[in-house]
Amino acid sequence: MLDVTVIEDPEAAAVSLDPVRARLLAELAAGPASAAMLAGNVGLPRQKVNYHLKALERHGLVELAGERRKGNVTERLMRATAASYVISPLALASVQPDPDRFRDQLSARWLLALGARLVRDVGSLITGAAKARKRLATFALDGEVRFASAADRAAFIEELAAGVSALIRKYDAPGAEGGRDHRIVVAVHPTLKPTGADGPTPAPAPEPNP
Repeated sequence: MLDVTVIEDPEAAAVSLDPVRARLLAELAAGPASAAMLAGNVGLPRQKVNYHLKALERHGLVELAGERRKGNVTERLMRATAASYVISPLALASVQPDPDRFRDQLSARWLLALGARLVRDVGSLITGAAKARKRLATFALDGEVRFASAADRAAFIEELAAGVSALIRKYDAPGAEGGRDHRIVVAVHPTLKPTGADGPTPAPAPEPNP
């Protein structure tokens, strides 16, 4: 089972967003189960659960893990193909965000468009690498910092931008034969508070830049 996979097909995305099917995916991420086993957990008849499982299987969201004999019946044990799923903007290709349409480094919506493109591109790269049976070379850095003031945040961003720009200038080799282009995305945003009963609580709005 993969830790996370990206859903690119619109029909598969629609199937995964159905509340009952999403619940079944969560149940199967914990381990293989049959329709009869799942029926009691989700409060639905076995036939109804089997109908939903077949829809998930058609779109590659669940797969056969094995079979077992129970009385005169052979039960199919299904499992989720991933522990979690992310829907790519390709599932809504005609209205997917385009970061090149409006560039504003201080816009949260532009940051969202960059994040959406990141999901789309890395998802497609993972798919291609899996088909070619090759590893995908990526790197990610995640951390948190508490700024004492808006002025400190602005100074941090200025130094960060200068440092990354200097590295790009140092290593960029546009004419290198056999070289490969890489995209670099750096983001800074307020941290969300821990998830509560009603979902994540937004952090206070950031102060205006000095």
